[in-house]
Amino acid sequence: MTLSLAGFDHVRLPGTDGVELAAAVGGSGSPVVLLHGFPQTHLMWRHVAERLAGEHTVICPDLRGYGASDKPAATGPEVYSKRAMAADVVALAAALGHERFALVGHDRGALVAFRAGLDHPETLTHLGLLDVVPTLDMWDVLHGVSAAVGYHLFLMAQPPGLPEMMIANSADVFFGSFLDAWAGEPAAVPEPVRAAYLRACAAAVPSIVADYRASAGIDVTHDQADRDAGSQLAMPVTVVQQDWGARLGYDAAAAWQAWAPDLDHRLTRAGHFMAEEAPDEITGAIRDLLLR
Repeated sequence: MTLSLAGFDHVRLPGTDGVELAAAVGGSGSPVVLLHGFPQTHLMWRHVAERLAGEHTVICPDLRGYGASDKPAATGPEVYSKRAMAADVVALAAALGHERFALVGHDRGALVAFRAGLDHPETLTHLGLLDVVPTLDMWDVLHGVSAAVGYHLFLMAQPPGLPEMMIANSADVFFGSFLDAWAGEPAAVPEPVRAAYLRACAAAVPSIVADYRASAGIDVTHDQADRDAGSQLAMPVTVVQQDWGARLGYDAAAAWQAWAPDLDHRLTRAGHFMAEEAPDEITGAIRDLLLR
C-alpha cells in the first residue's frame, strides 16, 4: 500500500516565522486546501484528495508541528496558536500562487481553518469544518462525567513537562487509543496507515501537546475577542459532524450558526475519521460547498 497521495507532488513550502510545511499538491482548477486532524497527517485525505483532484488543485499540508512539517520549539504560547498555524496555511497557498482558496479542515485542522476564516476573510472563498466544535463552545459543553470523552484536552492543557513525559513514555498506546476509540469503521485506517500515524505522532509529542495547550490558553483569548467583537465567518460554511449535540447535551447547529450565518450543518453516521470512513460522503459535501 502506498503511503503517499497517488499522482500528487510532495513539496516543502514556507509558512511563517521561518517554519516550512510539507505538503502534497495535485490536480488542476480552483484551489482547495485540506487540513488534517489528530492523530493523523495529510495522509488522511488520500481518498478525498484524489477524488477532488479531477476538478481542483488540491493542497494537503502537514500542519506545523505534525508529520513532516517543521516542529518549532514552543518558546511562547503564540508559536502553536491557531492564529500562527492559520497564517502558515495562507502563506503556503500564496507560495503556490493562490491568493484566494477554499479551505477544509478536520479536527485540529478544522480549528486552524476556523481561525483562518476569522483572520483572513478576504482570502477564503469557502470553509468546510469536519467533526469539531469551536474552541469556546468546546470548553463550555464539556462538563460532568460527559467530559471524560475529552480527557486528552485536559491532560495536554497542563503546564509543560508532565504531559509530554507521560505521553512520550507510552506514545503508541496513547495515540493508538484514539484511532481505536474514535473509528466508526476500523478497517478504514488499515495497518500501514495506522503505523504511519503512530510514527509521526511519536516523533512530534512536544509540538502536539503545545498545539493542544494553546487551545486551553491563547486560542481561547483570540476566540473570545472575536466573540466579544461580534465577528463572524463571512464565507459559505459547511460543518459535517457526528451528533455530538445529542451526546453532550447542546445544540450543535445553533453553536455553529452563531459563528457562521451562511451555514450548511450536516450530521453523519460515520465515525470521527469520516474522510477515511466515508470519502464519497465527505467529497460530496465539499463539492456542494464549493457550488455555493
